[in-house]
Amino acid sequence: MNGRPTAAAAGKIDVGGDVTANRLGFGAMRITGPGVWGDPPDQERAIQALRRAVALDVNFIDTADSYGPEVSERLIAEALYPYPEDLVIATKGGLVRPGPGQWVPDGRPEHLRRAREGSLARLRLDRIDLYQFHRPDPKVPIAESIGALAELKDEGKIRHIGVSNVTEDQFREAERVAAVVSVQNRYNVADRSSEPMLDLCDLEMVVFIPWAPIEETGTIPALMAAARRRGVTERQVALAWLLTRSPQVLPIPGSGDPDHVEQNVAAASIELTAEEIRAITLAAVSR
Repeated sequence: MNGRPTAAAAGKIDVGGDVTANRLGFGAMRITGPGVWGDPPDQERAIQALRRAVALDVNFIDTADSYGPEVSERLIAEALYPYPEDLVIATKGGLVRPGPGQWVPDGRPEHLRRAREGSLARLRLDRIDLYQFHRPDPKVPIAESIGALAELKDEGKIRHIGVSNVTEDQFREAERVAAVVSVQNRYNVADRSSEPMLDLCDLEMVVFIPWAPIEETGTIPALMAAARRRGVTERQVALAWLLTRSPQVLPIPGSGDPDHVEQNVAAASIELTAEEIRAITLAAVSR
């Protein structure tokens, strides 16, 4: 790697007891078109972004059937298949896209079964290592949705089940139906609304996957100061801070630009001081 930092510097994380990944992943939402709709403006560049991530030891890629829709999963296979043996591909089902900017929950068991089959075909997989329920559907009891995923797991088409965009009550309800190994909620240095869920994951050794991990970084003075001192970007410091928050945190920054991917991965090698971590944390809490 010619001395370049890689995702291995973030350390490893256990997913479900039999899957291990480096603790800095790649979120594949941004390899689609504007508004997460349609093909990316430069498909070859998006493919190179995926390949750059894997070349830098990223071995956890997060996607969803609704990204595009279907575009992200298709491009992952086009870029990386046949996959490296240690690559973990996590996808999600439970949202449909009637049009640009529209995200409609569909937690019906029959929909989740069709969504799973579509993901398997596009990703060219026989089994999905981590299949996440994308968002609870207010029209369908979460126990029914998770029950459908549990059946798919019993059939051998899913290795582990995760949930996304959930409250603690919803997580507990899902957990009563099947083992849940991950939670993916919005969380970053500026948006700490999912702090209780992160604390719960930390306590119960459940993987916490923060989506939108590097948004609003320009609003935290302590973070900006740490970036200036090191000559790095604010987003890199935000990722480094997330990695200090808990060993159960698995950030998934994404980009359709190979150079941005390299910058994100380099954050795994940034070691913040205790004073910087405290200042960034307190500044975020006081907002």
